[in-house]
Amino acid sequence: MGEAVGRRATVGALPQSISGGRKDHTMKLHKNSVALVTGAARGLGWGIARAFGIAGARVGVTDIRDDELARCARDLAADGADFQTFRSDVADLAACKDVVRKIVDRCGRIDVVVHNAIYMPLMTFEATTPEEWVRQLAVGLGGLFNCTHAAWDQMKAQGGGHIIGIASGSSLRGYKQEVGYCTIKHGVEGFVKALSLEAKAHNIALNTIGPGVRIKPTRMTWAEYDQTSEQLRAGWADPVELGRAWVWLAAQPPGRFSGFRFDAARLVQTIEREGDDFAFAPEKVTLYPDDFRARQEWYSGYENDL
Repeated sequence: MGEAVGRRATVGALPQSISGGRKDHTMKLHKNSVALVTGAARGLGWGIARAFGIAGARVGVTDIRDDELARCARDLAADGADFQTFRSDVADLAACKDVVRKIVDRCGRIDVVVHNAIYMPLMTFEATTPEEWVRQLAVGLGGLFNCTHAAWDQMKAQGGGHIIGIASGSSLRGYKQEVGYCTIKHGVEGFVKALSLEAKAHNIALNTIGPGVRIKPTRMTWAEYDQTSEQLRAGWADPVELGRAWVWLAAQPPGRFSGFRFDAARLVQTIEREGDDFAFAPEKVTLYPDDFRARQEWYSGYENDL
């Protein structure tokens, strides 16, 4: 497993395509906050990692693609972020533990784990071999388990933390040629809902955030992205700006929200209108407020029945 380290110099500004151009509104985390983002070499994970770095967190990023991980490192350095990069497979529990150990050795703690890594080839059920099925679930669901397992004891010892998965339309609906991916995304929600009940006693929050808007296709490499037209790119939201939603959630006390699903575009728009400390309502943070309320009701009733 490879590792690289960078240090923060200056803090840059986030683009404002979703927010409509409002400036000087970048949330700052506590100066000692430490975040790990998996699958951070490109796409949404890349944007989340950069948003954490810009907000002042120390950031650890993992991926299995050396060339794209190097590009992520260059971008984090250009942002002035304090970061570590690791070539690591989230399907390997020992590798996840090694990453967390190295982050804690350097930073003394780990406050946030964002499990973004995914392996999602589009294929029919008939084309999906048992080996293919196992690999997809090992990354998407097994990776969430492994990263949570790796950080769990440290978060308990330090008094809490945040585990954040990635939500999707596939968390709620089914799509052709996405049997594996839809299973994973439904499973991520189940994992978060169930473990949030156990984690509450340790002040560890588990939630998911989806982009809530159209983004660059997950499977698209940087090389492919560089060949796309400006017109096509204009239809995709900026992942660094969306990343502010993960920063906002990580800045909340873990006891405030756990077991919920948020949507980044809606949340970022709310922050731009009302500020980071807006008066909360589910409609302001998710495309599915009825689901949010149903979870609130379930958790409240569950606790009352204990």
